[in-house]
Amino acid sequence: MANASDPSTIDPDEAAHFGRMAADWWNPKGSSAMLHKLNPVRLKYIREQIDHHWQTDETSRRPLEGKRAADVGCGAGLLAEPLRRLGAEVTAVDAAPENIAAARIHAEGQGLEIDYRVGSADTLDGQYDLITSLEVIEHVSDVRIFVTGLADHLAPGGLLILSTPNRTARSQLMMITLAEGLGRIPRGTHEWSKFLTPEELCALVKDAGLEVTDVEGLSFSVTRGFVLSEDTSLDYFITARKI
Repeated sequence: MANASDPSTIDPDEAAHFGRMAADWWNPKGSSAMLHKLNPVRLKYIREQIDHHWQTDETSRRPLEGKRAADVGCGAGLLAEPLRRLGAEVTAVDAAPENIAAARIHAEGQGLEIDYRVGSADTLDGQYDLITSLEVIEHVSDVRIFVTGLADHLAPGGLLILSTPNRTARSQLMMITLAEGLGRIPRGTHEWSKFLTPEELCALVKDAGLEVTDVEGLSFSVTRGFVLSEDTSLDYFITARKI
């Protein structure tokens, strides 16, 4: 069996697909428009988990001050930059060199110091208080090795936050038939058979030695857009902690 942080979890075809989107990543109306719409909901969920876990003041602008955070599968930095603004020392990694190049340029323009690296969990060093990997696990070649690699770099008492589409008829209709079919998401972004159910992902996380503390759905409303929800049939978040 491969080492838990083996770079073989990177799927070259997936890396190439997302690398082709690099130049357009920060365009809210471009090929990554859906991620821009998702980001406020992602940040809301992450902030809620941070405040609950570390009992931080919800009005604090830098609740991650003094903590190390890693974002694995960071793209061009849509999540890494907010994590840095929340006070964390951030390491962000992605399998596509083109994404990392775009991320570095954008962060420099924002005056943000972020340690960007090409790779996967294998490029992390030491342990982190918070590790995020959002809409990534459905693109890796070995989900068990990937989750174990993330868990290995989580500090005791640290949080791992994942999000991914659920493998349901609804996700196939909404994310592939409609979103990709209508060009809202670039064609070929998703392979429905690689989606994980919450039960499957929770089992992987528990097998990696972590305790699942929260599962929450990410739904789409015609009137409100993306919202946090009890309904996990489209997409969902999992938070786990290292005891």
